[in-house]
Amino acid sequence: MTENCLAYLAQGKLHLHGDGAAHTLESSFGRSLRDRAVQIHNRHAWKTQGRSAQFMRGMLWPEQECDPGEIRIAITSVARGHKPGEVYYSLETDEISGIFAVDASGFEQRLFHTADFRVRNIAVHPDGTAIAVSVSHRNLTSNIGVLNAEGSDFVEASEGDSVDLAPRWVPGAQRRLVFQSAGLGRDAAGRYSGIGPFTIQQLDLDSGEIECLAEDPKSDHLGPQMDAGGALYFIRRPCASAQPATDPLNVVKDTLLFPFRMSYAIFQFFNFFSMRYTGRPLSTSKGAVQKTSDAKQMMLWGNLIDASAAGRENRPGESDAPSLVPSSWQLVRQSSSGQEVLATGVLSFDIARDGSVLYSNGSAIHQMKPNSDHAERILVGAMIEQVAAL
Repeated sequence: MTENCLAYLAQGKLHLHGDGAAHTLESSFGRSLRDRAVQIHNRHAWKTQGRSAQFMRGMLWPEQECDPGEIRIAITSVARGHKPGEVYYSLETDEISGIFAVDASGFEQRLFHTADFRVRNIAVHPDGTAIAVSVSHRNLTSNIGVLNAEGSDFVEASEGDSVDLAPRWVPGAQRRLVFQSAGLGRDAAGRYSGIGPFTIQQLDLDSGEIECLAEDPKSDHLGPQMDAGGALYFIRRPCASAQPATDPLNVVKDTLLFPFRMSYAIFQFFNFFSMRYTGRPLSTSKGAVQKTSDAKQMMLWGNLIDASAAGRENRPGESDAPSLVPSSWQLVRQSSSGQEVLATGVLSFDIARDGSVLYSNGSAIHQMKPNSDHAERILVGAMIEQVAAL
């Protein structure tokens, strides 16, 4: 098998790249789920056939018809394993999520699965003894979870009314993690009212001690990682909760449009959380129109990214691979000498074993070798959500 140097996610599919070529890795578990759904559908197809059955289906489920071959099976994160050629990934459907490992020969092993919550953002300990994940609950909170390499002894290592995501093991430390964390805001009735800026926290699993490594009330700090020298890398972007100043000239227009905007806002509010938790929008339609629309959007770090906006706006990147996020999304390295911006328009990155940095703007993947300020473009893709060095 060709040795792969990197992996990336695009539209819920896992791609492996090596020796100048890329191929898609299909989940054996996902394929078995789809095949089983087709078999069940065919076995009970007679219940939905005939004139009366079609009439009742049209009355109960208008404009929706479930195709078992098109059920949502999405790979949500990818990480390198401890052994050469080993890849770990998380997968979810509308009902379950799980963690899987694929070795260099292509053999797939299911390590963990559950229907109680969503597991994402996996990170394998450098010695291969443990796996860290983010655990997303239906009450909108997310915690850091840890389990052993065999997929057992699962525990949630963080808690509280917060969103804790993207754990990464600290090199050289046996049981220490860095992750991004933001507090949830709720009203007097306990309803969700907003989310604070993401900070970077370090957690010692043995002592339970938590230390804040980076924070700014005006910025989100995302996807933290540490290199072997102790430098901290992260993506910095303007805080999503920041509100622009009110323009008095628009007061009249806003007043007239208020009823329409309120209706639209209510729908988008619930649509946002549907996308965030299940990966599916509330709106449905048939045919290629819906598929084309979905292919131009993805949920990333709590933001709905619109790929078509890259062509309309002045975004960084080459003409054939414009950034899907603004230049205000910066890849930052923080060391004892201060903070340094390495690249702009970055939505995902990873630090390789040799210390080189891979990063993506959503349309291409670049590599920055150690002790170099020059970034080389490795490949061009579409709707790249995450990049991982193998």
